[in-house]
Amino acid sequence: MEFSGSSYCGSYRNGRMEGRGEYKLPTQTRYEGEMKDGMFHGKGVLYFPNGSRYEGTWEKGICKQGHYTFSDGLQYQDTDWDYCDGYDRRFYTERCNGLKPAGVTQLTNEDPPRVIPDGCYDCGDGFYNPSTRVVNDYQGNFLRNADDEEHDWIVQSCRRSWDEFVGHSPVYSVLEERGASVTGRDSISSHSSSTLIKHN
Repeated sequence: MEFSGSSYCGSYRNGRMEGRGEYKLPTQTRYEGEMKDGMFHGKGVLYFPNGSRYEGTWEKGICKQGHYTFSDGLQYQDTDWDYCDGYDRRFYTERCNGLKPAGVTQLTNEDPPRVIPDGCYDCGDGFYNPSTRVVNDYQGNFLRNADDEEHDWIVQSCRRSWDEFVGHSPVYSVLEERGASVTGRDSISSHSSSTLIKHN
């Protein structure tokens, strides 16, 4: 275990983990529960570094049944899952605590959201640096290298540290009002903002 970075605190039998114990992986994920013949066996809980957990029944190292609970208390359901579907896009914390007043935006389930390091993305279990293709956990510890598929998904789907202009621009509003071309600025809002600015 010391070679892999894992640790175990618990009972042994014939030199193998058996009985109750706590097994900690190098990623800081830890298992607390029953062991048999050096494997997870019986009832146990996996605790993840982000605060979520998986409670299950294990047999010879394989989970046979269980349920996952997110760090905010939301419990995953295989059927009748109505969280963040096409009809209700609220975050779980908004469902529990209500929506913020008009004009105040909640960007993530965690409020306030994590500060993302420059040039990185928040991919849910840590920060991704696209130039090194490395995902580190929120404490800065290495988690994994991203393959091409994960890289593409993160870049297309996840929150990043920098902003792109997608709203009102006084300069382009003046050009629009004077009839100048603004081609190539597809990211500008389709609503004309010239009505919001008085030009003399």
